[in-house]
Amino acid sequence: MIRPKTSEEIEKIREAGRAVAAALEVIEKAATPGVTTAELDGLAEEEILSRGATPAFKGYRSGGHRKAFPASICASVNDEVVHGIPGNRKLLAGDILSVDVGARWKGFVADAARSFPIGNLNPESQKLLDVCREALERAIARVHVDVRVMDIAGVVEDFVLPHGLSIVRDLVGHGVGKELWEEPQVPNFRSSSFPNPKLPCGTVIAIEPMICAGQSNVGVSKNGWTVQTLDGSLSAHFENTIAVTEVGAVILTAP
Repeated sequence: MIRPKTSEEIEKIREAGRAVAAALEVIEKAATPGVTTAELDGLAEEEILSRGATPAFKGYRSGGHRKAFPASICASVNDEVVHGIPGNRKLLAGDILSVDVGARWKGFVADAARSFPIGNLNPESQKLLDVCREALERAIARVHVDVRVMDIAGVVEDFVLPHGLSIVRDLVGHGVGKELWEEPQVPNFRSSSFPNPKLPCGTVIAIEPMICAGQSNVGVSKNGWTVQTLDGSLSAHFENTIAVTEVGAVILTAP
């Protein structure tokens, strides 16, 4: 069931979104060859806390996970799609680093992700990032009051697939509010397996294309969290939390 948010609730999500955006900016500046993902996690947590928010991922438990997520960001490298756990891994030139950040402010959550190039990328890797970023932008541009979920999904699918890239089908976008994951589910591909509701004014959702250079099949690593491509191909992930308003989509995770 979709529960539209009031203007006051949306403003709280916007404040959480400002903390998310600031953390991503800090990470973008610091993500260079030789830095560890744990160091980036520490910088992001410090930035989120400095803005009066708290990390939404740290300590999070979801169905099927016996252990709480131990960090403030998800840091996924190369073939890791999402939910990578920060650690002592040093980033290398040519890596793709996908960072997902969530923050909570006065009981409400915002969520966003970016894929960053570490140093210079080869043309194929850069194309992957560029297509994923533009897919998100196009999907957000499609949003208006009473748009259907599958209209958003179709925009991503129709843009990504002609580039010879694949779309992860085991993971989808979602509603955002008091919880990290609320209704509706927002896939990046057309499917009759998902509900196709209209989105009323006040709906807040996270749109998040996750695409791969190879096949779309993924699995979960031994740590129980990190999702990786089964064929070892590179992946990219871009996400924004947006509000459905009378003037279209308003990005709540912008600086």
